[in-house]
Amino acid sequence: MRGPTRRLTMAQAVVAFLKNQYVERDGSEYPFFAGCFGIFGHGNVSGIGQALQQMPEFRYYQSRNEQAQVHVAIGFAKMKNRLQTFACTSSIGPGATNMLTGAATATINRLPVLLLPGDIFARRNVAPVLQQLESEHSQDISVNDSFKPLSRYWDRINRPDQLVTALPAAMRVLTDPVETGAVTVCLPQDVQTEAYDYPEAFFAKRIWRIPRNRPDRAALQRAAEWIRASKRPLIVAGGGVIYSEATETLCRFAEQTGIPVGETFAGRGSLRYDHPLSMAAVGATGTTAANRLARDADLVIGIGTRYGDFPTASKTAFQDPDVRFININVASFDAAKHSALPLVGDARVTLEELGEGLAGYQVDSAYRSRAEALHAEFQAEIDRVYAIRNQPLPSQGELIGAVNHHGDPDAVMVCAAGSLPGDLDKLWRARHPKQFHLEYGYSCMGYEIPGGLGVKMADPSREVYILVGDGNYLMMNGEIVTSIQEGYKLTIVLMDNDGFKSIGALSRSVGSGGFGTRYVYPRDGVLAGDDADGSVRTLPVDLAANARSLGAHVIEAHGYSEFLSALDAARGIDRTTVIYVRNDRLQGVPDYEGWWDVPVAEVSDMPSVQTARAEWEAMRAHERDYLQGG
Repeated sequence: MRGPTRRLTMAQAVVAFLKNQYVERDGSEYPFFAGCFGIFGHGNVSGIGQALQQMPEFRYYQSRNEQAQVHVAIGFAKMKNRLQTFACTSSIGPGATNMLTGAATATINRLPVLLLPGDIFARRNVAPVLQQLESEHSQDISVNDSFKPLSRYWDRINRPDQLVTALPAAMRVLTDPVETGAVTVCLPQDVQTEAYDYPEAFFAKRIWRIPRNRPDRAALQRAAEWIRASKRPLIVAGGGVIYSEATETLCRFAEQTGIPVGETFAGRGSLRYDHPLSMAAVGATGTTAANRLARDADLVIGIGTRYGDFPTASKTAFQDPDVRFININVASFDAAKHSALPLVGDARVTLEELGEGLAGYQVDSAYRSRAEALHAEFQAEIDRVYAIRNQPLPSQGELIGAVNHHGDPDAVMVCAAGSLPGDLDKLWRARHPKQFHLEYGYSCMGYEIPGGLGVKMADPSREVYILVGDGNYLMMNGEIVTSIQEGYKLTIVLMDNDGFKSIGALSRSVGSGGFGTRYVYPRDGVLAGDDADGSVRTLPVDLAANARSLGAHVIEAHGYSEFLSALDAARGIDRTTVIYVRNDRLQGVPDYEGWWDVPVAEVSDMPSVQTARAEWEAMRAHERDYLQGG
């Protein structure tokens, strides 16, 4: 016999369901959704839009760009350790496809976001509707099918009653640490407005409990044996350390065993920068401390990392011919990488149990002393770079140092793409687990400002410094308006070097001289590179004026000393502030024995490309297949 029902439109039922979804871990309970971001068009205004208006307790936030709203949700979810997020809604057509890049960013970074794009009419009789993609081979296709390869769960609600099974399935994926990412539930615009008698039980409060899974006991015992037998073990800490709130556990484990710790982009801050066993970044954008230990390591203990090509330096980082891997990860897919001994489980409890199995074990004192000496040497190198006073324009390294040392020590630094992430990875001193917020799974240009807004919304008590170059700033700056509308103050450090500094440097390294990477007028139909003479004219773009036009307070800093003054002044301003500073395009930071595989043209009539190809082939020979399983 069917129980009590509530008659709602499909869209109203979506909102009523979402507002009663909670998660719990370690006895702490949170509403999973902090609200909904969206832009209304004809494909959702009378459905989801009307439902949000009718239920204001599920807060609606207005965004300026559909891609950006997904980035806000990603930044928020990362700051919340994947325990909370936002839903994001859009109209049919271009509003929906604008979210595709956001969906890819969420899924690649394994961060939960719920996407609710409007869709074509389910009843079809008025097709093709405005913004519908037609196919001569099927009437059951729309642009929203593009989300399928980017989503961890995908569904289309062609009847109102389908919500009863679809939304719990979506929540299962969103709250699963292994499967989480973008979840897309497509909502045909006519079905959004159709009513159905939904079971009252569907809207009851539901708590999704996040488990701390433990690895196999035999695998733990074997891992302890491998560690005891190793001479030069190295930990590579990834994002899983932070998401599982295992940073204190990792610190105790490192101190107990003496094993030094390198970090990935997502794992930066797993160990405080000033801990003597912190080697900081490892790999292509790593430190000499981490990279020298990685080169000689005979055992690598990966914790919560998916081993992207940056921490492995394109598989050149670990050169011991007999190197073996132990991987701690909630996902068996990642735990098995590099022929590893897999410990499939939560990072915190796995480290606790592994530590118990290593009672009394310590690395050789000479090895620990070497690690601590390398740590101290690289801290001195950071001081050297921070102290550079490049003229007439400051270097990127010294500006990073200014923010790191003179900014709020409890703040969060946000970045995503360009040359800044690599320099930050080498130079940033992380004081707490959330201070280094890099979106580098997808390295999505334009993430910085909306992602930073999500960070601020997740923890309004912290200052948020967004470091962004002119190329990224021009991609997606509209959420400055949203930050002002909602009263979330951001400090945006906008470094202008007339183009794409990162790809300019990469272009020079592959022999192409920065071709097509500068913001200059073409000369004789050609966009000049960095090797052009001084007659090349840069564009008359006023980014400071642009930021002012969006409502931000703007401080223009000319040189290093004015930049320091601007940082001090920004802390006293109560709305989003943009510090605009010009920096040197060509002054870089050393590679510190890291390498990244970017193939160079095999044949060319350019001598610079020929030289670069020879250098690439020499490094390519060091790439490894890690097959030393046990």
